[in-house]
Amino acid sequence: MYIKTAVIGNPIGLYARPAVLVIQRANEFACSLWLEKDERRINAKSLLGVLSLAVQNGETIKIIGDGADETAAVDAIAELISSDAAE
Repeated sequence: MYIKTAVIGNPIGLYARPAVLVIQRANEFACSLWLEKDERRINAKSLLGVLSLAVQNGETIKIIGDGADETAAVDAIAELISSDAAE
């Protein structure tokens, strides 16, 4: 299991388009991926799950991976979340 924290860099948080980009990126990896905020953990490959976290700009979340490519997956998601590239 590999865990990393990231601060949301997108001005609108993880809503709509940014959430879809995170999910698309997460689905490129075989490992299980979760996002955790305030002790609530969701599947990072689920649109409904990501949207239900209601993560806003500047908030910190944990990215958790478990599987063969967990390190690459968690690092890729953390980089995407921390940037405003999804804008």
